[in-house]
Amino acid sequence: MRFVHFGAHVLAAGLIAPVLPAGPAVAQDVPRPSVRAGNAADAVQLDGLVTEEAWNSAESVTEFTMLEPTEGIAPTLGTRVRILAGSRYLVIGIECEDPTPGAIVSYSKARDSSMQREDHVKLVLDTFLDGRSGYVFAVNPTGARYDALVSDRGERENSNWDEIWEAATIVHDEGWSAELRVPIRSLRFNPALTEWGLNVERRVERLQETSRWSSPRRDYSLTQTSRSGLVTGLPEFDSGIGLSVTPAFVGRLGKADEGEESSIDGEPSLDVTQLLGAATIASLTINTDFAETEVDTRRTNLTRFPLFFPEKRAFFLEGSDIFDFGLGAGRDLLPFFSRRIGLVSGETVPLVAGAKVNGRLGNTNFGGLATHTAETELASGDVVRDANMGVIRLQQNVLAESSIGFIGTAGDPLGRAGAWTAGADFTYQTSRFLGRRNFLVGLWGLTNDREDLTGSQTAWGFKVDYPNDPLDAAITYMRIGDGFDPSLGFVPRKGIHKISPRGSFLARPDWGWLRNQSFQLFTDFVFTLDGELESYRIFTAPLNLRLESGDRVEFNVVPTGDRPLMPFDIGGVVIPAGNYDWTRYRIEVDAAPKRAVSGRASWWFGSFYDGSLDQLQLRVNWNPSATFNFELGAERNIARLGNGDFTQDLASLRLGLNVSPDLVVSSFLQYDNDSESFGTNTRVRWTFSPVGELFVIWNTNVVDPFDRWRTDTNLISVKARYAWRR
Repeated sequence: MRFVHFGAHVLAAGLIAPVLPAGPAVAQDVPRPSVRAGNAADAVQLDGLVTEEAWNSAESVTEFTMLEPTEGIAPTLGTRVRILAGSRYLVIGIECEDPTPGAIVSYSKARDSSMQREDHVKLVLDTFLDGRSGYVFAVNPTGARYDALVSDRGERENSNWDEIWEAATIVHDEGWSAELRVPIRSLRFNPALTEWGLNVERRVERLQETSRWSSPRRDYSLTQTSRSGLVTGLPEFDSGIGLSVTPAFVGRLGKADEGEESSIDGEPSLDVTQLLGAATIASLTINTDFAETEVDTRRTNLTRFPLFFPEKRAFFLEGSDIFDFGLGAGRDLLPFFSRRIGLVSGETVPLVAGAKVNGRLGNTNFGGLATHTAETELASGDVVRDANMGVIRLQQNVLAESSIGFIGTAGDPLGRAGAWTAGADFTYQTSRFLGRRNFLVGLWGLTNDREDLTGSQTAWGFKVDYPNDPLDAAITYMRIGDGFDPSLGFVPRKGIHKISPRGSFLARPDWGWLRNQSFQLFTDFVFTLDGELESYRIFTAPLNLRLESGDRVEFNVVPTGDRPLMPFDIGGVVIPAGNYDWTRYRIEVDAAPKRAVSGRASWWFGSFYDGSLDQLQLRVNWNPSATFNFELGAERNIARLGNGDFTQDLASLRLGLNVSPDLVVSSFLQYDNDSESFGTNTRVRWTFSPVGELFVIWNTNVVDPFDRWRTDTNLISVKARYAWRR
């Protein structure tokens, strides 16, 4: 495989070297902007009106610079942000000028709504001033709240994370304003600091305009906390004794599985957290129930590999950014994937108890997790034994933005003996390459063992990444042994070498009607461990236009090949082993989400293995107001293959009734003809206090809805929880 290693280095050089901008070897850094926090945070009444006298004690963030549509100029509308810091709360005041408030685009009220294509203000706090981590908070004019953890060194946000905080907003004749109150207890931070990293960004959707305070360049993302400004003058914070006790009770009526009799039962659960200093938190969960977690979205699988579904359970999301591993590993290889705990073959396994510690000490980030699951009989009749499982993660910050780390796991969800995984990773990262460009190089390696494993039980890889504007180029390489199967990880494909050169270029011609045009080339080449080509995919986008209106049209050409050694099944049709090469095409149209009715339509067509496949996808969003939201999704796959034909249908409908940001009724309905079942997940979420919530969840699943209408699940759950904080 020497040709693979050599080729990876050549491709990296070929992708990046020709397009690096000329510039001085050493650049003069622009000083970080700063704003001084005011005091008297307790004097603010949370009503969205930034009018109290206390606000006059704080300096203002007003010097925003436009990113889109024109980089480097003053934004069309003014924005003012101020911060008050008390011993127990951080209060953020936001004032957004808009002379035509009737044209504001804001369709959401629900917690964790995606505000990407609505008017909103988003800010990030780097509470350790390490340039690698942070907390994200956002609010829109109608009061929807969004929070997330900075993840993958600022390249991603983990929006499944939730914490306790409040917000109030109001729309008035001069625009809109908001007040956010974040308890210090909701944040981990370095208590020795009197200043934190801060950055703020505003989106005005109807103008397709984005502006930012610090580092307002398209090369940088808001979550790149190494490029944030500073909020100074922070007081000595008081987190109390740091104890939080959250009992909960779940009552159930109905049946959870086919063949069961309907019943009424209930059980308590308990979550306890204790701060071990301001930067570290220990968590304990007993008899944990995740009834409030939304069901997974059904998806069709047109590959021979398992699909990835993200973690949504709150206990596992706290501090989850610390467990990120290996630049470039991504979803091809996760040494620790928390969905392996408490879920087997898509079925719930009771989590009897779990303990967790995560935090930061100086320049060291650390996390540890231990769980015990109960013996369970699955619907298939198989018995899953009780199991103890754990993971430890250490990461040391080095240089200005880089890190080196270790990860180890032990235990197996099926109770198989001798299961462990261990590995190390190093990421060199800088946002000052050739002056002001981003550049990353990551290396990682892993090994594992278990009583049933044979063959090569190691994996390693690297990534060279140049994520900038207008050019974004990278190459990733990984080798995964045929015996590498981490019990608590996710590895959809083993026994391979994979090389993935990728690049995109964003052009902005001055044509008036066109915002930008993206040219994309994303490739994957997969070889067996013996060096034989197993599969490839070459995604090209010769046409990808985003109009000034926000609408978008794209055309793709995707040559693909696969060399399966064994027959496999797609949609009930067997694909024989053999050599296959085909080309697929896509036409995709987006209607700008600034409108009350928006959506996306895609049509994939062309050859597929030894036949053809048409894939039609449709998503329609209708937002008549911020109170009512509707999203319709539909997919139809029509395959004509050598061994037979199949048609896959998938339909979904999301309904939202947003009485207020704290009282939301949502319903998610799904149907697919593979399982011939219709399922609904309806949730009422009432946040009656910042520390108290009530959920009412109705799950039902109907098999053969167009024939016998057989109900195999029909369960109503009521969950109440309240946190006592001291």
